Amino acid sequence: MSRWHPGHEPGRQVVVLAVALALTAALLDVAITGSVTWIFDVCFVVLCAAMALLVAPKDMFTVGVLPPLVMLGVFVVVGLSDADALGRPDDSVGQAVVSGLAHHSLALCLGYGVCLGLLAQRRHVQAARAGHAARSRRQATKRDQSPAPSRMTSG
Repeated sequence: MSRWHPGHEPGRQVVVLAVALALTAALLDVAITGSVTWIFDVCFVVLCAAMALLVAPKDMFTVGVLPPLVMLGVFVVVGLSDADALGRPDDSVGQAVVSGLAHHSLALCLGYGVCLGLLAQRRHVQAARAGHAARSRRQATKRDQSPAPSRMTSG
């Protein structure tokens, strides 16, 4: 069995970190290129993988629903500050956000898939380790509580 370093960061910290890094990536992308491009997409997919690896096992559900919410939140902020970066110049904020989600749906699907795949793998490894530990405890318990051999004769 491979050695797996389980994440240890609380869900809240992972959420805050993910939002901050995604916003930073989007705003830097807009500052450099004038719009949200493939640079944000690559950063988003890597961020989704990092979230799945960093989170503590008890908070895996939080990260499991996070990628679409992060992208939506980032695009709302970008749309409010510069709707042209997500859509056409005459788009409203809402239309720009929907256009951004549509144009970056491949990154969203890839990031979400990577995130869920890594979380599933972590859950599988965690369950396998728990099963192995339980078997080890049962075997140790049987040996520890066995009576000492004795010879009994009748008569």
